[in-house]
Amino acid sequence: MIRPGLCSVTFRELAVDRVVELAAGAGLECIEWAGDAHVPPGDTVAAERARTLTEQAGLAVASYGSYLRFEGSDEEFSGQSEAVLLAARALGAPRIRVWAGRTGSAEVSSAQRARIVGRIQQFADRAGEQGLDVGLEFHGGTLTDEITSTLDLLEEIGRDNVRSYWQPHQDMPAAEALDTLRRALESTSTIHVFSWWPDHRRHPLSERGGLWREAFGLFAAEGSGRDALLEFVPDDDPAVLTREAESLRGLIAAGVERAR
Repeated sequence: MIRPGLCSVTFRELAVDRVVELAAGAGLECIEWAGDAHVPPGDTVAAERARTLTEQAGLAVASYGSYLRFEGSDEEFSGQSEAVLLAARALGAPRIRVWAGRTGSAEVSSAQRARIVGRIQQFADRAGEQGLDVGLEFHGGTLTDEITSTLDLLEEIGRDNVRSYWQPHQDMPAAEALDTLRRALESTSTIHVFSWWPDHRRHPLSERGGLWREAFGLFAAEGSGRDALLEFVPDDDPAVLTREAESLRGLIAAGVERAR
């Protein structure tokens, strides 16, 4: 099952109750709550409120979208990671999204990479003790900026509760993006869905319908349950969410049909 949902960062300027209202009104099923906007690390009051409002609307918490990057001193990392875990637990999130540093895989030194790997392992072990999974943001400017580095990183981390998110990298043609998905498919837990092409130009999701139909076909054929989360919409306009959610559901259904 592929569950359609929303990243709350899509509407970072809106209040939590309004984000919930929009997601429910658009017929979505779950929300990834943003750690830089709606549920700050360590803020259990905000996390509990977001969880309550989400569940009251008949939605599920998909994940906690943290911005933990495994950098800084050991003391800073320890404090940041514990704050993220506190928020995720209070939110009732089954998964925490994290970032593999802030340096691209071609620029990072072997020592820096090893340090990030070690810290992700530590964090994953702490998360695992609390029944939480960890998802690596699949993004440029990190160790997941390139598919081979991403797969190598997952192998280096070597934790069953650590997997990757997937999204088309910016400026990447559909065929190349789908190739990264084929290679990462079994390691992918969550999908960030948007239509940016080229650069940061945000278009209706339907304008990259070919890419997404094939992507959802690959996910459907593989068969694991995943969340497909709308992340950013044209002009950051709440008024288009219902249309974009309808496109998302249609593309998921087309992917399922393609896989049959």
